[in-house]
Amino acid sequence: MIAAILIVLGVAGIFFLWYFKRQTNYRKEVVNYNIAETKERLENEKNTILLDVRTHMERRLKVIQGSIHIPLHDLKHGVEKLKEHIDKEIICYCHSGVRSLSAAYILKNNGFKSAHMKGGIVAWISFEKNK
Repeated sequence: MIAAILIVLGVAGIFFLWYFKRQTNYRKEVVNYNIAETKERLENEKNTILLDVRTHMERRLKVIQGSIHIPLHDLKHGVEKLKEHIDKEIICYCHSGVRSLSAAYILKNNGFKSAHMKGGIVAWISFEKNK
């Protein structure tokens, strides 16, 4: 019984290390903007769009006006929908910033100029309240 628990803990530990390393690599390879930088780019750069990669249910709760919506789980197939924006920078966001980092990485690997909005919509809402 103890051996089985140790095996499960070992596998879980390996998975955690793999996941942490993957996220660290994504952060190094993808442009990361904070909320102020994101807002500035959206206001001043004509070739910048915002991509919401949250679920449909999450989007019903709060939407950043003007954003395009393709849930992360649909993004591999949704890349075709974004081809008309290939010449634009696509800043991805989600709830807290984990999924959007993966989305920006997927887009980058499909030839898009992509970025990640750190903190997601949680940070966006906090930024709006503290203005």
